[in-house]
Amino acid sequence: MGDTDEEKFFRERYAEEIRKKSTSELEDERKKVKQQAMKTPGRRGEEIKHEEIDKEIVRRHSAKK
Repeated sequence: MGDTDEEKFFRERYAEEIRKKSTSELEDERKKVKQQAMKTPGRRGEEIKHEEIDKEIVRRHSAKK
């Protein structure tokens, strides 16, 4: 299932936002998203945030090599 236009826009904006964060800020963001996902499971926004944080961590790890 693909993203809706609204989800694509959200994903792009969020990815841009987390690229600006330091590694420690990114870890803090991951913790916040995880806590929010536990409070309100199944929300698409938290799923997208998890995916984008994971992509950013992989991107940074790959860039170091």
